Amino acid sequence: MERQQYVERQQYVERCSELFAVGGYAAVRAAAEAGLDEFGPDPVLYRWLGQAHAAEDEEDHDREAESAYRKGLALAADDLGLLVSYVELCLRSDSFEYPGRARRAVLLRERIEELAPPGSAERERVDDATGWAGRGYWDDLKVAAARGRTQQAATAEQSVLVTDALRRAARGESNEDTGEDLRAAELAAAVELLQGARNAPLRLLLAHRVEAYVLTFVASFGLNKALVWSGVLEFSLWGWLFWVPVLVAEAKLRQAKRLGQERVIARIQARHNEPAEALGHMTADPNDEAQRAANR
Repeated sequence: MERQQYVERQQYVERCSELFAVGGYAAVRAAAEAGLDEFGPDPVLYRWLGQAHAAEDEEDHDREAESAYRKGLALAADDLGLLVSYVELCLRSDSFEYPGRARRAVLLRERIEELAPPGSAERERVDDATGWAGRGYWDDLKVAAARGRTQQAATAEQSVLVTDALRRAARGESNEDTGEDLRAAELAAAVELLQGARNAPLRLLLAHRVEAYVLTFVASFGLNKALVWSGVLEFSLWGWLFWVPVLVAEAKLRQAKRLGQERVIARIQARHNEPAEALGHMTADPNDEAQRAANR
């Protein structure tokens, strides 16, 4: 019996891990809470619950994350996963607004240094979090700029992939099942959202994304200047209307990412629910089955 409960508890842990990897934080919280309700307090499930709250990066979620970490550490005070996750939360918090977390971060780091050997993954995570917390204003600007460049590169790459997928779809090439591949699911969703004649301008913009941005900037700037220099307006924002199609195209890509993510999360949850559904069919009352057969 204990062996079966351990296996079932591990299934909840595995589900949390898979859902967290694809950004399904709400689904992780639901899975962790379901596991805790079914099997009682468990430090690993509390860790996943806390991480899924902390990932939202909101004040209310941070409080819930701290509560989950504390409950987990009450069960396993030396659990490195909980200790590292908790210290990351404390270091991320404002030390002026949450002085208690700043003090706890020092104690947690000391305990991690006692338990985790130098060079371990846990020590590296703590060092990364400490470096992040110690950044200054200019460091934040540099990191933000680097993050922006990375995001722009990712969006440009997505535009190329979407354009190639749309061309394949136009040739009638069949799309394979994306399964639980997040990137493939996002790409398939983008193809769906950009199909049809009304989306032809958006497809053109995505196919020539760099050129579209340059031309849009020139047209926007030029119209605003022309209206001001001609005396028609003292100050013009009409040129910004040229950005509307570009922004709509970018919004379509963001929508595709959300849709693809939702589909992958649903597939992971369905896969994990299959054993429970199969068990429910196996344990169904045979008299009920006979009655349904008689009714048919």
